[in-house]
Amino acid sequence: MTNIIKFMRSKQSFLVYLILIVGISFFAFKGLVIGKPSIPHTVNVNGIELPNDALKANLAIVPNKYEKIIKNIVLVLNELHYAPKQINDDFSKLIFNNYFTELDYGKDVLLQSDIEGFKLRFETKIDDELNSKIKADFFNTVGEVYAKRLTEIEPYIKEFLGKPYDFTTNETVVVDVKKLNFAPNEKERKEYWRKKMKYLTLEKYTDLLTQNETAKVKKSNTELEKEARAKVEKVIRRSYDGLKKRATQDEYFKIFMNTVTQAYDPHTDYFPPVDQRSFNEEMSASYCGIGAILKEEEGNIKIGPLTTGSPAQKSGELTPGDIIVAVAQGDAEPVDITGFTTAECVKIIRGKENTEVRLTVKKADGTIKVIKLIRQKLSLESALAKSAVIEQNNQKIGVIYLPEFYNDFNDPNGPKCARDVAKEIQKLKAENVTGIIMDLRNNGGGSLYDVIQMVQLFVDDVPVVQVRDRDGKVQSQKSKDKVPKIWDGPLTVLVNELSASASEIFAAAIQDYNRGLVIGSSSTYGKGTVQRQIPLNFENNKLLDSDEYGSVKVTLQKFYRISGASTQLNGVVPDIIVPDVYEYLKFRERDNVSALPWDVIEKSKYKDFGSNTWVDVKANSSKRVAANPSFTTIKANTLALEKLLDKQYSLNLASYQAEQKEIKILNKKMDEVLKVRDSLPTAYLKADEEKYLKVDADKLETNKAFLRIISRDIYVNEAVKVLLDMINTKAVAKQ
Repeated sequence: MTNIIKFMRSKQSFLVYLILIVGISFFAFKGLVIGKPSIPHTVNVNGIELPNDALKANLAIVPNKYEKIIKNIVLVLNELHYAPKQINDDFSKLIFNNYFTELDYGKDVLLQSDIEGFKLRFETKIDDELNSKIKADFFNTVGEVYAKRLTEIEPYIKEFLGKPYDFTTNETVVVDVKKLNFAPNEKERKEYWRKKMKYLTLEKYTDLLTQNETAKVKKSNTELEKEARAKVEKVIRRSYDGLKKRATQDEYFKIFMNTVTQAYDPHTDYFPPVDQRSFNEEMSASYCGIGAILKEEEGNIKIGPLTTGSPAQKSGELTPGDIIVAVAQGDAEPVDITGFTTAECVKIIRGKENTEVRLTVKKADGTIKVIKLIRQKLSLESALAKSAVIEQNNQKIGVIYLPEFYNDFNDPNGPKCARDVAKEIQKLKAENVTGIIMDLRNNGGGSLYDVIQMVQLFVDDVPVVQVRDRDGKVQSQKSKDKVPKIWDGPLTVLVNELSASASEIFAAAIQDYNRGLVIGSSSTYGKGTVQRQIPLNFENNKLLDSDEYGSVKVTLQKFYRISGASTQLNGVVPDIIVPDVYEYLKFRERDNVSALPWDVIEKSKYKDFGSNTWVDVKANSSKRVAANPSFTTIKANTLALEKLLDKQYSLNLASYQAEQKEIKILNKKMDEVLKVRDSLPTAYLKADEEKYLKVDADKLETNKAFLRIISRDIYVNEAVKVLLDMINTKAVAKQ
């Protein structure tokens, strides 16, 4: 304790102390802190150093907990965020507009007249609330009106679901909230709810008609329509009750503060105390589940990141962004989860080990899928690097699959991906492979320390990435430990739009050094920033033994390639671009309006280690991809799906069924073309087969499943062909 007091009384800022006691916590990078944020001139108050411009705010008397949290968040954002903003009238207008989008995502509760009234009172005053010049009243005042409007909607449920719908009329409804405006009056709002409930009933009715075709006991269309309305009423009622339950000051404040933090960038977030406690409990608990993080977004429970090696990830059927519609325990009747909180949904998804749970999910293209999963205890083993050998044209090609850049920093002997990948390379060399595919698809990142070391397994001791702080200070990062290069043969790197952060650093370095060829969708995710978690439990310049304030995750730094270009926003553009099934979906960094911009800094001093620009290899691949029916189908289908989903939906049964049939046909084609007709001859590494046979038969079965997947993967198939061209090119050059 004495050392802490001495440190706090030194010339370092109080905020730096907060950072150090919490450590790093940022999307896609765990473990290594790069540099320190620059802190401006400070003034000592009560033995603690604080920034000059923050002094007055921190000494102010704060009337309630919300205003205390606001002060602390604004202080942290002003002093630490990579791109601090002027909290002025323009910022106030931005927060004003964004808040209503978050609070009333469906634009079906508040009226335009409400928005206009709030506009006159608050549009240019929110900055004054954030700067502690006036009482923080915006979120609470809006919340009171929102709660009142909720009560006006309740009678719609019985009115519109109490009598049969006519599905022969030619009506349409807009379901894309981005194309909706708030209703100008109560009459228009009521009409939208009528169409919305009719659309939901049409969805249920269509499903019931399909099920009725194979049912042993047939029901009449009248019975099915009535059943559909009853199901929708149950869903709407639960959803409404959930909205009423969450109509609290704490909820309004949480939405308000996240509107503020995410105006800085998409990865800066406010975590209220209840969210922190739930997260900590979940992380420490021992339970069996499916391995998917759930999140409330846009009024739905959505699938978030998938745990590597979990049932959710191994199924290959769940994708981040999928909306959970219903949950069933095995063959039992599905429970529609509309209106559930995340915690409530988690409770019914979890269960005993080896039991079945069925998720009904709505995919981004609008189709409904029932996915069967077996609950398991999540094991780290399945998240580790693994490899296989593919034999083709008298050549052996190694495939290393790395689902994340993991590193157990608490255990020096624990799993570390750079060390594990080095072992896989040595095992592949023992198999006499002539080329290696590094598969980083869907890899959201991880340890910066390990990605730097991993690059240097393929390239000599060189700078790997640059890190820039808010003051413009740039650090060029290379391994602190001497890492020997152990593979200098042909190399390809597989990426897609979900490859982020560490994956992008690896791919960019291989590309910049001309060490290999990157293959994938039009670009990677584009996440090139670093975040840290900062606790908000300080008041009047003292740390509090309390968690009632929560914390804020702040973006502090940006990553840059050794060429000087940022990986932020634009990501990495592959050397060889192949059509991708998710290309039309808008979830990359660049699709978020608050994302930090792409820019360029001075390049590092480095040399090109490549001996070939692979012009002919890239040209050959482009010709193959263009002529490949599978890739042609993927490209055509993604364009068709994009057009189908960018429209109004019909409330006419025949038209709706025709639209859904077209979407299902496209999706079925997509599922079929993602697998090659003739499987690639894929084998275990001898070292692994011997180990599994002698030690763990279950792991052998897991590895068999891994081999089956990559043997039929069309992207791995093209990467193999690219490597064969690279090998042949080198052979010609040696003659």
